[in-house]
Amino acid sequence: MEDVKSIKAELNDLRKQIRRHNKKYYEDDNPEISDYEYDKLMQRLKQLESAYPEFITSSSPTQMVGGKAKRTAGKLVDHDVPMLSLQDVFSRQEVDDFVNSMIEKLDSPEFVVEEKIDGLSLALRYNHGELTQAITRGDGIHQGEDVTENARVISDVVTQIKDAPAYFEIRGEVYMTRKNFEAVNARQEVLGLKIFANPRNCAAGTLRQLDSRIVKERNLSMFVFNLQAVKFDDNKNSTDLFTPQESLDFDYSSTQPKHLTLSSHTEAYDFMKRSGIKIIHNYKVCRTADEVWAAIEAIGNARGELDYDIDGAVVKINSFADREILGATSKFPRWAIAYKYPPEEKESVLRHIELSVGRTGRITPTAVFDPVYLCGTKVERATLHNQDFIDSLDIRIGDTINVYKSGEIIPKIKSVVKSKRPDNAVPYKIGDTCPACGQKVERDEDAVDYRCVNPNCPAQIESHILNFVGRTAMDIKGLGEMAIHNLIEKGYIKSIVDIYKLKNHRDELITNKILGKDKNTDKVLLAIEDSKNNNPIKLLTGLGIFGIGTAAARDLINKFLSIEAIANATEDELKDVPDLGEVSVKHIRDFFSDDTNKKIIDGLKELGLNMQIEKSADNYNELISGKIFVLTGTLEHFTRNDAAKLIESLGGKVSGSVSKKTDYVIAGESAGSKLQKAIELNIKILNEDEFKRLISG
Repeated sequence: MEDVKSIKAELNDLRKQIRRHNKKYYEDDNPEISDYEYDKLMQRLKQLESAYPEFITSSSPTQMVGGKAKRTAGKLVDHDVPMLSLQDVFSRQEVDDFVNSMIEKLDSPEFVVEEKIDGLSLALRYNHGELTQAITRGDGIHQGEDVTENARVISDVVTQIKDAPAYFEIRGEVYMTRKNFEAVNARQEVLGLKIFANPRNCAAGTLRQLDSRIVKERNLSMFVFNLQAVKFDDNKNSTDLFTPQESLDFDYSSTQPKHLTLSSHTEAYDFMKRSGIKIIHNYKVCRTADEVWAAIEAIGNARGELDYDIDGAVVKINSFADREILGATSKFPRWAIAYKYPPEEKESVLRHIELSVGRTGRITPTAVFDPVYLCGTKVERATLHNQDFIDSLDIRIGDTINVYKSGEIIPKIKSVVKSKRPDNAVPYKIGDTCPACGQKVERDEDAVDYRCVNPNCPAQIESHILNFVGRTAMDIKGLGEMAIHNLIEKGYIKSIVDIYKLKNHRDELITNKILGKDKNTDKVLLAIEDSKNNNPIKLLTGLGIFGIGTAAARDLINKFLSIEAIANATEDELKDVPDLGEVSVKHIRDFFSDDTNKKIIDGLKELGLNMQIEKSADNYNELISGKIFVLTGTLEHFTRNDAAKLIESLGGKVSGSVSKKTDYVIAGESAGSKLQKAIELNIKILNEDEFKRLISG
């Protein structure tokens, strides 16, 4: 009985501490402890709740995201107002036709011309001034996804509106500035993760993250561009949309009440601005086709100066009453159009092709040409992707090339003006030596990229070490980008083996303040020492073998049990690992056959890193091993992340999508489309109790 009391006391104390630190981190932006210390608290709480599931509470920090209750992933919410797309037009004539048709149908209409932000559409709902729900566009007509918790951590999203109507719904565009996009991709590259194609894709993927901490880290932005619905009186049965004559007296100052009318788009904008809502800026009110076109041109001329992407200009009717008269088709409102700018294109002369080496050794050619101005910005470089791209356009140094901006942002080369080609121009080849280290360069079979095969190439070493210490690999807290950069620059680290020798330089590190003062340096050194006991899956992931991520590393360790056995495995033995192709097998054999890598593995072993697992009842279950699981909905006694880790620890695999290869779908409360697909494919579906019985064998 005494043990139960002590367990409950510790649980209560842990929850209290974590809630306090959540508030300091998420709400006050003033954390008191390091991520490492916070993670230790959370790990202990999860450990206790796993051992005593009967003591889990719905308000426990393990059941919350960022200090708030977890939303159900993919939860669908009905739209009050359809979030329709816009009719695209591409010429001055089409713009004039739209404007003139509106003038014929309406009484002296006003037009608002504004930027069309390239992002993800989001509706925000406010009840009595408080943000209560944020919904993505979804299908645009019936339903969207609830992303309220993520919206709350976007700095541009106002969570409280002063003197607001009873109900207020607005629509805007979530986007990412170019600067923040570059920062996210730089981090993705360092960690060996997927690079986002453009800011819009990055913003959309970020907004749908299950962890609001990731959303906060990536610094999304938002512009509001429309009033969707408003209700001034709680006594009314339904929302009144854009009712022109509705008004209320709101006190916007301490001395004099002001009269609010929301009869037009610009009046709604005025109210939003007073309420602190970030709206589309530099919009223009016009009355004629010439004025509208001049406003479109002005936005087009200024787009190069913006720090975010736009994909056109929007022309919309200002009056809400006029909008009601015009209505909408099943796809588009009749009161607005979107003008899409043609890609600007100019000629330049290619002067040089620059080769750079990425973390994985991939060599990327970049064209350097005479500067030209596109969309208001100076452009003098563009990626050439790979040798196949160069060959397809037959690009040669000295050629006159046509340069344009893809999506108005990314410089690209469209073609070569061969009539202007110099007589001495020769075909360009990347070559077979690395531009950074001079070692051998190889082209993977059936692939387009050339790679430097030297794992100790100086161009790769910093990124390689950052990958090794990263969360998906050895997860060594305190060794961030700046610390790694300084340790390499000062000569303390030349390979991953040197990380585990840093303790021998403790006093020097403190004196030079490379890892901070005494306390922080000791924390980092302790984290390094603790990582020696990591599961060898993490070590294998961190070695940076091309094409071998966490999933492949898990499969390899589960089959061979040790890194030494993997190193000695034949190609045929490696090919027996599920989903491991010939290219990956070749990379594994090449890595472990390299003398430098052999010394690294031997060095890590001598330093005491865990290189093997023991196959036992604790980490093997014949009912689960090799099976593919998909998790959907909310489980009562597991987070989906913990359930996934448990499956993987028993030899199973977890996939994000249902297919014919799926063996089991574990369905919790509010399971969505994955459950429906599993039913259609006749895949075995387990509830939480059945899942528990399965993992118990």
